[in-house]
Amino acid sequence: MAEVADSARSEPVEPAGSPDLAGLSRQERLEQLRRRMAAVPARGESVATRPVSQPSGTEGLPQQAGSAGVLPVPPALASLLPRGGLARGSVVSVSGAGSLLLGLLASVTEAGGHAAVIGLPRLGLLAAAEMGAELGRLALIPDPGPDPVEVAAVLLDGLDLVVLGLGGLAVPPSRARAVVARARSKGSTLVVTDGRWDGAEIRLEARVCGYDGMGQGAELGRGRLRALRLAVSARGRAFQPRTTRLDLRPVHGRVEWTAETVRQPGVFPEAVSL
Repeated sequence: MAEVADSARSEPVEPAGSPDLAGLSRQERLEQLRRRMAAVPARGESVATRPVSQPSGTEGLPQQAGSAGVLPVPPALASLLPRGGLARGSVVSVSGAGSLLLGLLASVTEAGGHAAVIGLPRLGLLAAAEMGAELGRLALIPDPGPDPVEVAAVLLDGLDLVVLGLGGLAVPPSRARAVVARARSKGSTLVVTDGRWDGAEIRLEARVCGYDGMGQGAELGRGRLRALRLAVSARGRAFQPRTTRLDLRPVHGRVEWTAETVRQPGVFPEAVSL
């Protein structure tokens, strides 16, 4: 499963063309990033519209997740978000289980969008691919140098989604506001993780709350992992906190996000070999 794949399959999978910025000067880093961005199709030209579930309490209102102003998320997560997806031009904070980040990347790149991941060298891209991610539309910058926020600000110019790992750092409020304004003006979505960022429009947190298929009692810890259970919560300035429980389980060779189900005796889902 995705969360296990993050740790059990540590060998990196890096798409061709990902810029290596280690050892370059500030100006050289910026120039290389801009050259890479020039080869990316214009934002919005290739992102396919994909309907998602209408958020609870908004029945009767027009869905917006398929519009140019919203990036898709796994359908099982749509009910947590006011617009059923990630609003373009916004900053979202993500914490907890890494599967949540992978699901966001998979949804955007599968729909035709382009994304970048900055400062997260151990991100489980094999797990993302199992969720449907198109790795050819994903740029990796595992070592962005001393100023990852500046690298993210540059990439906001030309990508649909930018994921920024802060490495435990706290971004000063004045600088965070400047990057938020840049994201808004460029129509790109910034997801920040592993650090403090004031001013995020939405804060998402995922927590592993169970597994299926790893045995019970004396057999606990044995067997094949068949599902990973997550509790995902969302908080924001414009809506009440929301929480949902989800299963990540293989369906016909692909990891799908579904509403948590109760396993019936004698019914065994597809297994995953670890």
